[in-house]
Amino acid sequence: MAGAKGYSSYRGRGGKGKIFLAVLLILVIAAACLVIFFQQHVVYDGNGRPQIVLPWQNGEPESTAPLPEENPPEVDLIVQAPEPEVPSRSLTLSLNAAPLTMEAWSAWQAGVQNQERAAVAVTLKDSAGKIYFDAARAISGAVQTKADTAGAISAAVSTDGLQVTARFSCLHDARAANSNVRAMGLRNTGGYIFYDGNNSQWLDPSKPAAREYLCGLAAEIAALGVDEILVTDLSYPTEGKVHKIDYNGDGPIEENLAQLLRELRAVLEPLGVTLSVELPESVVSLGFDEISGQKLSVIAPLVDRVYSVTAADRIEALSSAVAAVSESTVFVPELPAGTPTEQLTGMFLLLPAEG
Repeated sequence: MAGAKGYSSYRGRGGKGKIFLAVLLILVIAAACLVIFFQQHVVYDGNGRPQIVLPWQNGEPESTAPLPEENPPEVDLIVQAPEPEVPSRSLTLSLNAAPLTMEAWSAWQAGVQNQERAAVAVTLKDSAGKIYFDAARAISGAVQTKADTAGAISAAVSTDGLQVTARFSCLHDARAANSNVRAMGLRNTGGYIFYDGNNSQWLDPSKPAAREYLCGLAAEIAALGVDEILVTDLSYPTEGKVHKIDYNGDGPIEENLAQLLRELRAVLEPLGVTLSVELPESVVSLGFDEISGQKLSVIAPLVDRVYSVTAADRIEALSSAVAAVSESTVFVPELPAGTPTEQLTGMFLLLPAEG
């Protein structure tokens, strides 16, 4: 039967185009595979230039990096051993209790030229109530100075690297005690000034006026530029008819001493001045003295250093006693003049020769 008019059989379109696309796709895939293959065999020479090394090639890629020397020079390695640590030591030499003069200061400097880390202790208030600097707060007649005392003190505190300690007798002060017995002086149970076994008088630490007087003097000493104030005579009298002392209250007498220390610390701490106290060796060793009111466990935590006159062979035991009640407080021995100090370490103070 003849086909319908106007139509012929359909065989599709673009057969050759499909073949071309298939061949092109195969070429693209082959090229991608070659790229991946060669990327896996890219190496870099010593100068960082890429090269292709195929698996069937022998030898290493050509390198333009310089060849190492066949016989490199020998190097002697010297290891410097650390130097042994030298124990620190600080020697404070104490001057006699007297007004400081330029002559005395020059003599002290000449005597310590070969001393390692020498410091100086200068008495600025003694146990007789004498004051060895121009103190504005001093009671009448207490200041005892020479014409060049101010210059000598200035020379000492301005010496580069020198630590200056001011010795400051605290409560043993007959002049101040007698100047105002009611407000500052230590009295007996009858209401009169108390005389100790040496016919001397003391300030009463329980009285605010006495503490204010001492704190005012300490502030003036700090203003001179000293590094440390060493408080001495921080106690009640221990000689004479001590049973007749009016302690001005029923509280523990060690608290009166502690209150004075707290007020001194409040004055000195903002000024960066070290507060230290001198105690008898027996108080440091035993821990207390009921008559003097000194109790190590109360005093030591309130100060930076505890000093005591002792012998070299007692230093370790006394240091341990102070550390047992206050880890932050340092014990400093005060040694008699002539004591051998070459083998000592740490801080120590050498007392002046008598006479």
